[in-house]
Amino acid sequence: MSVHPILFMGGSGAIGHRSAKALRAAHPDVPLLIGGRDLAKAQQAAEEMGGAQGVVIDPAAEDLGLGDRPVSAVAVFYMDHTLAGLRFAQKRRVPHLSISSGVFEMAPQIAGFIHTPNAAPIVLGYEWMVGATTVATLHLAKAFARVRDICINALVDEQDGGGPTVAADFEHLNRMLPAALTRREGAYVWREGEEANVSFRALDGTLMQASGFSSIDVAGLAAATDAANVQFNLASGVSSSRRAGRPMSTEILIEMAGEGPDGQALHTRHALVHPAGAAALTGLSIAMLLVRLIGLDGAPPTAPGLYFPYQLLDAAGYLQRLGEEGGELLELSKQ
Repeated sequence: MSVHPILFMGGSGAIGHRSAKALRAAHPDVPLLIGGRDLAKAQQAAEEMGGAQGVVIDPAAEDLGLGDRPVSAVAVFYMDHTLAGLRFAQKRRVPHLSISSGVFEMAPQIAGFIHTPNAAPIVLGYEWMVGATTVATLHLAKAFARVRDICINALVDEQDGGGPTVAADFEHLNRMLPAALTRREGAYVWREGEEANVSFRALDGTLMQASGFSSIDVAGLAAATDAANVQFNLASGVSSSRRAGRPMSTEILIEMAGEGPDGQALHTRHALVHPAGAAALTGLSIAMLLVRLIGLDGAPPTAPGLYFPYQLLDAAGYLQRLGEEGGELLELSKQ
């Protein structure tokens, strides 16, 4: 299937590289445009990826400085405060996926969608690892007749950086919104101060100190399951694999409680892990979303609309790709 290039805005970093690698694994012939303010840096990243071309992005220009050059989709790897990529994608009527905004910064993109809802598909890719958490959680939720509690605990290895852009984005998020969006007994509340400080046990049982994180996963999972209690906590430290003498990894602990099909109480604990860390897992999600948006999987391209990643990612296919990369969704014993 011949397609126009996918535009990676800010795609020269670790996550852009991992996304390109994951995309190439399934569709090696898809061309990429690696866009940035620094042409030399963009060209160097493009050469490393192969099958890509570096271009300069002018966010002040309506055409981003690309002229009439066609693209098949736009993926944004940094906080696009001016929504230049979104406006460009809507005008070209091609899919738009951005991954860096916080839950408190959704309004401008939602307003853009409401204004022109039939222009193009827009993916709010702000879930943890761009869908890895929600896809796995909703897959596991099928074992329940009713989900009451969902607790997501994410552990990022302190050596798992993601580049200066990722660090700057997290600094911005923490500065602008230190409180954590949480659903408690059916109401949305904000955990802050001491209330946001929690602890959880990592995959190997080590107790980790964590803080509540205001992830859009909370809103998506609450809407999808109607669970009365949903929270997301984030810790940084030594991952379980590195404590065991192996390379660092990323861990997402998923704990759910509710009722099973037999009406009896049901409590489950699982962990989704990726041996290459957060950037690799995020890149896998982005690549699979772009495949689905454009229709590289043989199905019709995604229709215009506003989407969470989990609405577009097939759980079975996602978990299969995860396994092919050495990742796992593990069932854990009850604590």
